[in-house]
Amino acid sequence: MPHHRYRPYQERVDVNAPEPRRSWPSARIERAPLWVPVDLRDGNQALAEPMDTDRKRRFFELLVSMGFKEIEVGYPSASRTDFDFVRHLAERRGADALPDDVTAVVFTPAKPELIDRTFASIEGLPRAVVHLYIPTSPVWRDVVLGRSRAEVFDVVKEAAAHMARLADARPHADIRFQFAPETFNLTEPDYVLEVCDGLTELWDASPDRPVTHNLPTTVEISTPNVYADQIEYMHRNLARRDSVILSVHPHNDRGTGVAGAELAVLAGAQRVEGCLFGNGERTGNVDLVTLALNLYAQGVDPMIDFSDIDAVREVVEYCNRLPVHPRHPYVGDLVHTAFSGTHQDAISKGFAHHARRAAELGVPEREAPWEVPYLPIDPADIGRTYEAVIRVNSQPGKGGMAYLLQTRHGLDLPQGMRPDFSRVVQEATDDSGQEATAKELYELFRATYVAPGLDGGVMLGSWTTDRAPDGTHRFVCALQVGEKAGDVEGVGNGPLAAFADALAGAGISVDILDYAEHAVGEGGGSEAVAYARCRIGDDVRWGAGLDTSVLTASVQAVLAAVNRAGTAR
Repeated sequence: MPHHRYRPYQERVDVNAPEPRRSWPSARIERAPLWVPVDLRDGNQALAEPMDTDRKRRFFELLVSMGFKEIEVGYPSASRTDFDFVRHLAERRGADALPDDVTAVVFTPAKPELIDRTFASIEGLPRAVVHLYIPTSPVWRDVVLGRSRAEVFDVVKEAAAHMARLADARPHADIRFQFAPETFNLTEPDYVLEVCDGLTELWDASPDRPVTHNLPTTVEISTPNVYADQIEYMHRNLARRDSVILSVHPHNDRGTGVAGAELAVLAGAQRVEGCLFGNGERTGNVDLVTLALNLYAQGVDPMIDFSDIDAVREVVEYCNRLPVHPRHPYVGDLVHTAFSGTHQDAISKGFAHHARRAAELGVPEREAPWEVPYLPIDPADIGRTYEAVIRVNSQPGKGGMAYLLQTRHGLDLPQGMRPDFSRVVQEATDDSGQEATAKELYELFRATYVAPGLDGGVMLGSWTTDRAPDGTHRFVCALQVGEKAGDVEGVGNGPLAAFADALAGAGISVDILDYAEHAVGEGGGSEAVAYARCRIGDDVRWGAGLDTSVLTASVQAVLAAVNRAGTAR
C-alpha cells in the first residue's frame, strides 16, 4: 500500500502545546458539559433519505423529553424542509410552544443572502443561537475558497456584522451568536485565535451574553491528545474568556471521536456537539449517548435521561432509517450479554454479591453501589432487564447456566452439580450449533436429571417409609430391576439411607455422597426440588427430583442417579 502518499499531522498543522505545560492530563471531569445534539442538522444531512417534517418533529420531541437544553434544529437556507421545520417550531403556541428552557440553534454559512434566509426562519422564536461557519484551514482556503487568510477573515467579519444588525432589528428575541472555524484542527492556531477573538469583540460578548466558539475536528487527522492540546491552547488564550462558551464538535474518522471529546472537556471545553448513537457524515459525529453514559459510569450526573434507552433507540432508528449496531456501547442488543463461560461465572457471582451487599446496607438493590464484573453500569438503570445478560451457547459457564435456571425457573443447583450440567449443555449446543434459551436449559435439565427418576431401568412402584422408636427408618417398596420385579425392604438412619439399603437388597450398591433440597418458586412455592450425588458401583452420578413432597423428590433424585449410571453402562 502506498503509505508514502500521506503526511503525519505534524507536517500538516502546527500545534502549539500549552505553556508552561499542559494541564489536561491531570484534570478530572466532575460535571457534565452542555450537550448539544446536531442530529436534525449535521446528522440529517448525512442520511441517504433526509428526515421529513414529521420525523424531525418526533426526533425533536425526543430530545426535549430527554433533557437537552440547546438543540441544533436545522440548516434553514439549505432546504425547504429545514426552513419549514424551523418555522413550525417558531409558530407553535400554547402547550406546543418551544419550552422556556430550550434554545434552538440554526446553522448558516458566511453568505449574506443565506444569513437573511436563516433569520427569516427564526422569526417569532423567543430565543435562538445563530451558528455561523466558514472553513479556515490552508487546504480549504486554497482549494475550496481560493482566498487568503486575510480575505477569509474579512468574509467572516462582514457576515458576523450582518448577523449583528439583523439581531438588533429583533430586540424582543434573545438571539446569541456562535462561530465555527470549520477544519479547526487543520488550521494554524494563531489564525483561529485571531478570528475567534475578532468575532468576540465584534459581537461585544459579555458574561451575561456570551458567544460560543465551536472548534470541530471536521476530519480527524491525529490522536486525541493532539486535539486536547489544541483545545487547551484556545482555552488559555481566548480573549474575554468568561464571555466565551468553548465548544467542540468531534467527528469519528479515526474511530476516536469519544476519546477526543473527553480529552477536549479535560482541556477546557464546556460544550459538546454530537449525535445520538454517532450518526453523521462519513464515520459519524461523536456519540453523545456514549459520552454521557461514560460520565454516568464514573458517578457523574450526565444531566440527560437515558432511563429507557431502548425507547430512545427506537425513535432514532425510525427517524434516521438506520439500525444501531448490536455491539454499540450501552445500547446495542448484545452489550450486556455474556456468552463466555468465565464471564458468566463472574457476572453470576457478582449479582449474588451485589444482593448480599444491598441486604447488609439495608437498601434496595437498585440503590446499592454497583460492582458487578463485566457490567460497567447496572443495565436496569437504562431500562434493560437482566434476561439478556447471560445467554448460553457452545462455550457455557457453569455459573451462567446456574444463574439462568435460578432466576427463570427457581432451581439453585448445588455447586458440585454445575460442572456436570455444563458438560451436558456443551454437548447439546455443540451438536445443534445454536444458542440455548433459558427454557431449553430447563428442559435439558429435566430430561437429563429428573426424567430418569420417573422412567428407567430401575422402576419404583408403591413405597412407604416409617420410623421406629429407636430412630431407625424403614423403607418398603415394590421395585422392578430390568425384567425382575418384587418387594424389597431396607433400613437406615434416615429415609434415603433406608432406600439405599433397599436398593442394595436388589443388588444395586448405592452410596449417597451429596444431597441438597429447596422449595421452588416465590415465597417457598408449592413444589420442592432435591439433588443427589450418588456412587453406584464405580460410577458417580447426579440425579434430581421435583415433587410437592420433599421426600418424594429426594427418592426420585436418588433413583435418577441410579438410572443415569445404568444408562451409562
